[in-house]
Amino acid sequence: MNFGGGGGIGNGDAAPDIMSWYMDIPVVSRMYLTGAFLTTAACAVDIITPYSLYFSWDLIKAGQVWRLLTSYLFFGVFSVDFLFHMYFLVRYSRMLEEGDFRGRTANFLYMLLFGIINMTFFASWAELNFLGSALTFMMVYIWGRRNEDVKMSFLGFFTFNAPYIPWVMLTFSVLLGNPVVTDLIGIAVGHMYYFLEYVYPVLAETRGWPIKRLLEPPALLHWLCGSYQDNAHLD
Repeated sequence: MNFGGGGGIGNGDAAPDIMSWYMDIPVVSRMYLTGAFLTTAACAVDIITPYSLYFSWDLIKAGQVWRLLTSYLFFGVFSVDFLFHMYFLVRYSRMLEEGDFRGRTANFLYMLLFGIINMTFFASWAELNFLGSALTFMMVYIWGRRNEDVKMSFLGFFTFNAPYIPWVMLTFSVLLGNPVVTDLIGIAVGHMYYFLEYVYPVLAETRGWPIKRLLEPPALLHWLCGSYQDNAHLD
């Protein structure tokens, strides 16, 4: 985990370099980053208010269904905490989409939908208002478990293997004054997804269970992502 950047951005080329970096982000990760940034910016200039975004079952049942989405887009006011979450959101969402989910956009979206559905359930039980941090922690957990031998460094002070990164992040988040429940839910849902997507198929194949996979995206999602024919060939 390296907080330092690469090379500097020259004065004349700053805008092109930023746009090039932005357009290099895979499409789903780029859309999520854009939605989160624009939502926070809109709140900062009082175009909208966080009170119209937070998760509430009562308000959702009253017709304000957009809260099912907006509760994952607001990461607080512009601050160190906001930059902290944006950094990890872009970094690990991008590495998942370019790594395990390269060429499998439907599966990546299905992972996000799995996280949103389960976190929404937990949010109603734990009375949480904003869940973007939980979704970020879920992606960090999954990436860490899929890259167990990767060595990470926290600000150059100490090194650890990738599976420990969500716990290091959790500690850092607590030091910034954030509650732990939201992030712990993200880790728990990440573990659920990791087991169902990567562990269960191996168990099912080894033990001869009739259902080999539980998290295959529906045909409609493959069609929307342009991978329906590829998926049909694999079947």
